Amino acid sequence: MPISAKSVVLCLLAVVLLGSCRRDEYLIYEVDPVPVEGVNYGKNKQKTTEQYIAILHANLFQRALSANQQVEISNLIESIGDKQVAFEMVVSNFMNRSDVIIPSMQEMRADVDGFITATYRRFLIRLPTEAEKAWFRNFIETNTFVTPELVYLSFALCDEYQYY
Repeated sequence: MPISAKSVVLCLLAVVLLGSCRRDEYLIYEVDPVPVEGVNYGKNKQKTTEQYIAILHANLFQRALSANQQVEISNLIESIGDKQVAFEMVVSNFMNRSDVIIPSMQEMRADVDGFITATYRRFLIRLPTEAEKAWFRNFIETNTFVTPELVYLSFALCDEYQYY
């Protein structure tokens, strides 16, 4: 078969184009390293059942739990096979009591950023990152069903709250 001039030109053009491509292996982006912390922010020791109960009670009622109540609740949690379900029951029970200290819906909606910061300090003993604050602000402002009780419940049951 005869080779046409057109095919020769296309082959030469392909060889030239492929030969002119080169990879620059020394790309420098000059990105500053940023330390990234894990979910627990350096908290690596899990709270015992007794610590969890005592701290939870102090966070919700702003006073210490009596020794008798602590033993009763600890025994209850230990008697239930699934600790997470037991913790949910205890938190729910605490939240339904009339002497729990929770901001009102009006207080939360009046100062959403202040509520978020205070909640992080109260439960996680740290300040929220700007991303956490922005996410919670957006979530609270766009969802009218969100109450302070629901936010406190979620903080009391979150993974980070299980550690110190």
